[in-house]
Amino acid sequence: MASLEQRLRAASAVAAPDRRIAVSDIERHLGTQATVDTLAALRRLYPRTRFIWLMGADNLIQVPRWLDWTQVFARAPVAVFTRPTYDSKALLGKAAQVFRRNRLPDGAERRLKERPAPCWAFLRFRRHPASATAIRASQALETMKEHDDQR
Repeated sequence: MASLEQRLRAASAVAAPDRRIAVSDIERHLGTQATVDTLAALRRLYPRTRFIWLMGADNLIQVPRWLDWTQVFARAPVAVFTRPTYDSKALLGKAAQVFRRNRLPDGAERRLKERPAPCWAFLRFRRHPASATAIRASQALETMKEHDDQR
């Protein structure tokens, strides 16, 4: 995984065209590491703000390994983004099964902002053709070249 600084720069570059998206390193300031603790801290700091937790289908598969994972769903509505090769496994996985009655029907994603937790939606959309693995490999190559140039 890239360093926090690299991930923040990349996320900021992607989010730059949309002023509604704020990229932050708030966990660093909150002193939290687990998602469940970050959500609890955010709710204390911003009691009137309605948060929606965003994750990819790959994370829906492994979220049951997270600390107090069911509380993540209990503390904020969850939007799960489609990810190539992960979708079917994610929708059949433990988290999807445990919260199957809390899933919004396809096409009802906009209701996440109105519904109390626990609720979640699987967001299907046209996928971007870029491969995250290829992007990371390219970035690693660039980093190696930069290090070589500095020598």
